[in-house]
Amino acid sequence: MDYVSTRGQVPPIDFRGVTMEGLARDGGLFVPAQWPQFTADGIRALRGLDYPQTAVRVLRAFVGDSLSHELLNQLVREACGAFSHAAVTPLVQLDHRHFLLELHHGPTLAFKDLALQLLGRLFAHFLKEEGGVLTIIGATSGDTGSAAIRAVAGLPGLRILMLHPEGRVSDVQRRQMTTVDAPNVHNIAIAGSFDDAQAIVKALFNDQAFRARHRLSAVNSINWARLAAQVVYYVYAAVRLGAPEQPVAFSVPTGNFGDVFAGYVAARMGLPISRLIVATNENDILARALNAGDYSRGKLVPTDSPSMDIQISSNFERLLFDLHHRDADATRNAMAGFEATGRMALDGPMLAEARALFRAHRIDHQAMASAMRWALDASGQLVDPHTAIGLAAARSEEAGLDSPIVTLATAHAAKFPQAVEAVTGVFPLLPARAGPLFDLPERFVRLPAEVGAIRDFAESLGT
Repeated sequence: MDYVSTRGQVPPIDFRGVTMEGLARDGGLFVPAQWPQFTADGIRALRGLDYPQTAVRVLRAFVGDSLSHELLNQLVREACGAFSHAAVTPLVQLDHRHFLLELHHGPTLAFKDLALQLLGRLFAHFLKEEGGVLTIIGATSGDTGSAAIRAVAGLPGLRILMLHPEGRVSDVQRRQMTTVDAPNVHNIAIAGSFDDAQAIVKALFNDQAFRARHRLSAVNSINWARLAAQVVYYVYAAVRLGAPEQPVAFSVPTGNFGDVFAGYVAARMGLPISRLIVATNENDILARALNAGDYSRGKLVPTDSPSMDIQISSNFERLLFDLHHRDADATRNAMAGFEATGRMALDGPMLAEARALFRAHRIDHQAMASAMRWALDASGQLVDPHTAIGLAAARSEEAGLDSPIVTLATAHAAKFPQAVEAVTGVFPLLPARAGPLFDLPERFVRLPAEVGAIRDFAESLGT
């Protein structure tokens, strides 16, 4: 399996290469040179398999010769062993149409664990073979940081610098990062937004001398290996709801477009997905892009769903590449225009192609709260604000769909206790596996949202 950059100015590389590189050196994102395909019989053969077995079958198509079957199976089994539910991603039925796919049974109570528990092990394996030190630099709007830190803390040869926007993540999200006491973990609170943090990370990756000196890699969803791992739970859920004979719709709360793009990948591979519902909060760049062709950066609005408080969706470039019919020159020019102006328009044919699969909804606070109360009243399910946004969008789409609708439950309600209690009157408690977060000291540094400040901090750690 070869991977190419969406901007077309670097040679194709294999799965090991895209895992260790993260962001392509031309500033683009890696995608498979061709989409691998499931047959209907291949999907049927997944019936009755557990989550790790399903993951190995799905990931085999992306890994190629970079890992043996035996080693892939071992790494997947180890990663899934970090989850508290035997099904790893259990389905919960809300009514005759709606299901929740619970993705929060990992160590940090959010869907990012599903990919990052595996990605950390991939890093460690490839680094053991190659030697040296790998520096991971990432930006988080709340959940990626804690999941990545938990995945690599204490591992030899790995160093992680994680940027989060100070004051714009929940207390639980912050403490899941800052209470990890490991010498290879460095938390940085920046005086800015997630978009600022993400821009700093991209700038450091595009500084080729710095990148080479520190051997940078990424844990954000710009890293293809992370997206590949997320494809698995779409397949696992669809098979349990009758695929390939029965198509399934998925509603995905998203800001950076990575989680829903994994669903797009599953659809391109042949999984019968009737619709991908893109659920945004008031930071609605994706809803505007898919509804009106207006991909333009707006003013960031702080909300009760902070992991989605994003106005530049990095993974949208991967979809743009396909909408340009894999024309890297056209994609590169479109992204250059967006980076210069903060605006991009999708023309009529591109918008029509996207809307053949995607629907998008902007969900405000009132609609989010209504969905949260509905889930509790209808089925006794307490959901977090992000999941509630996905559920509100799913309910908006149900009239036009005959298929089951699965909403991705991306985080445990206890990660956002104040927001949940304000809506439902119920204060969600942290499960025991979260540990004594509020009894542990925090470790982080405060820095301005400037590339130079982050570069200087990284240089101070040595190479």
